[in-house]
This record gives sequence, structure tokens and C-alpha cells, in this order.
Amino acid sequence: MEKYVISGGKPLRGEVTISGFKNAAVAILPATVLANDVCVLENVPDISDIRAEIAILEELGARVKWLAPTVLEIDTSTINTTEVPLELGKKMRASYYFLGCMLSRFGEGSVPMPGGCNLGARPIDQHLKAFTAFGAEHSIDYAMVNVKSDNLHGAHVFFDTISVGATINAMLAAVMAEGTTILENVAKEPHIVDVANFLNIMGANVRGAGTDVIKIHGVKRMHGGLYSIIPDQIEAGTFMVAAAASRGDITIKNVIPKHLEPITSKLRVIGATVEEFDDSVRVIGREGKYNNTNIKTMPHPGFPTDLQPVMGVLLCFAKGTSIISEGIWDNRFKYCDELNKMGASIQVEGRVAVFEGVEALRPAPVSATDLRAGAALIVAALCTEGQSEVYEIKHVERGYVDIVKKIRALGGDIQKVVIPEEAELKKAY
Repeated sequence: MEKYVISGGKPLRGEVTISGFKNAAVAILPATVLANDVCVLENVPDISDIRAEIAILEELGARVKWLAPTVLEIDTSTINTTEVPLELGKKMRASYYFLGCMLSRFGEGSVPMPGGCNLGARPIDQHLKAFTAFGAEHSIDYAMVNVKSDNLHGAHVFFDTISVGATINAMLAAVMAEGTTILENVAKEPHIVDVANFLNIMGANVRGAGTDVIKIHGVKRMHGGLYSIIPDQIEAGTFMVAAAASRGDITIKNVIPKHLEPITSKLRVIGATVEEFDDSVRVIGREGKYNNTNIKTMPHPGFPTDLQPVMGVLLCFAKGTSIISEGIWDNRFKYCDELNKMGASIQVEGRVAVFEGVEALRPAPVSATDLRAGAALIVAALCTEGQSEVYEIKHVERGYVDIVKKIRALGGDIQKVVIPEEAELKKAY
């Protein structure tokens, strides 16, 4: 086991380059299954979730190799099974994207019930609703979700709730289904558009991604291609907040500023300075208290749920009372208990958290409860005089590339330390 040891209290200054978008990459890697050919992906983030998907692809029979630190070559013409191994698939939620791909290419597939961060109820009923509309049957047997169809066809699907995962999985399943598919009440996040663009590079006919209605005309076959994944707006937003919270000055490079508009808007409201350029943004913190504000997370183009934990850290330094209302997940506020250990004043009731501004946070040992909670605790520790320890860092490394190296380059004092086995036993008891 490992932990981060962070000595905070220094403003973060300098430049940081953002990696490829984790949320796009974990859908695009499974999508290569559709090609039955060789795909080359650029700007791939080298994180544990991607490593897990590479392992799944290799177990399925695909040939995968790194051509460069951020470039993957994937040959899916050698796939010889449609079942994702239980031990590999259950580790991450995005493994369910293999289901739509297998169904589209082979007419069947089996994937473990999805894992990932514990953010509350995250059913896949909308995924299965789409598959059923396309003519597939499904079953759950020994923790495996199985789908099968002898005649996959297009259909009109209206999703009961807006779901990024269901939108993408429906697109993956429909690209080679016979006829036309119309998807309504779909998610519109940037990575929906990125996946659609990749599918079109491979020969699909997907139109309307990023709007309320996606139309897909099925094609008989797909082919390989070269594609570069968009920058990670959540990683970018994390460093934007870190600049403001640490009273620093960071230029965040390799971004699409339009994707960052929700976070940019809130940072300006609370009193940070944000400058936008063609493919970068600069965030400058200010001395003294920030302005209080209220945030409600919503599907795109609303404020992204993945950035509310780090914004919660910043609201600890705002004057008066701020409120975050979580519009997506039930259990997104677990990090607040950890921030309270550091001297924050946060009250949580269901999906609402009330933040009372404090003068400063205090160092403490804290544990990451999920990926974005871990990022928030790192930012909090960087803003706190003294030494803090962040445990359960496996969550953080699912979604952030070289986070220790990037923070050090900005002047942050952070180390990754191996926890001795005896210390782990004491912590357990």
C-alpha cells in the first residue's frame, strides 16, 4: 500500500500540461473492438483504469502495445472470445462499454457487473433498455451481465434519465445494427462527442452527438484509424482550483477552454482571475477571503459533478456560507467528513452540503473515498500549513497521470510513500 505525504502552505506556480481525457479514453479503448482492425490512439492517459482496459483487451485476444508514452496501437482482429474476465472487469465501471461493442460486432457479450467508485446507486437499466430495443436479450448470471441478439436492428430509444454511460453504450451497440437508430434525452458531455468522432473515423455514421438527439445509420463493417483523444477537462479543472485555493498562479496547457466554461465562470464569481487563450488557461489566486457562492451539479453544460469535490475545498476559504447541491450522485459528499478532520466546517444533509468559511485548514491524516474525493484532499493538503497524509491513493491514480510529478513541477511538496505492512495492520485495527 502507498500514501501521499504532503507538506502544504506554498502557492503553486508555473505551467502544467493536461493529459488525455480519462472519461473519453475508457470508452474509446473498448470501441476499438468494433474495428476488427488496427487502431492507433494518441493522447492516451497512462492511468490504472487504462491499464485495466488494456489487460481486458489482451485477455479477449487483442494485440496491444505502447508506441510512445501516450500512443497506443490496438489490433482487435485477433479477438477470440466475447466474455470479459470477472476479476478484471469488476474493478472498473467502464468495463460495461465492452458489452455494447461485443453485441454490435459479435451479436453477444458478457461483462461483470460494473465496479468503480461508490457514488451511490448506479444501475445499468438504461443500457439494457437500449439493447432490448435493438433486439437483444439480456440476463444476469453469477455476477455477469449477458446480452445476445441474432438480428440487431436500429430503434427509437428515449432514455428515462440522462446517462453518459447509457448514451455511449447505445451508440456502440447501434453503429453496426441494421437500419436507423434515434437516441433521445441523451447526455451531451464533451466525451460523448469525442467517442462519436472516433466511431465516425472508423466508418460509422453517427450524427448529432452533443445535442439532445443522436441519429445513427448502421453500417455493415468498421475499420481501423488514427485518433487523438481530447484533453481532460476534469484534470484541468482540478489544477485550476488548486491555483486559486493555494493563492498561486498556474497556466494550464493543452485544454479546450470552451469545455472549462462552468468552472471558469464559478472561479471568476468567487474572485479568482482566469485568463483564456487558444489552448490554455491561466488561473491566478488572490489573497484574503474568496466570495461565497452556490453550486448545483448538473449534466453538461451544467457544473460537472466530478469537479464539485475540489470546488468544495475552495469554498472552505470563502467568506460566509456556500452551498453545493449534488444533482447526479447520492454519495458524492463522503470527502466532507475528511475535510472536517482538517478543520473545515461542512454540514451534509442528503444531496446538499453547507460550507461555512474558515480561516485555514489544519494538517491531518485523511483517506480518499473515491477518485475525485482523493483529488480534493490533495488540493486541501497543498493549501494547509504542515504535513498531511492521504491514504487510499489507488483511487486517485485511476484518473490522474503523473500527479506527483506535475504537482512537484509547480512547487508543491508531495511524495508517494510505501506504507510498511505493520502500519497497515495497526490502521486496520
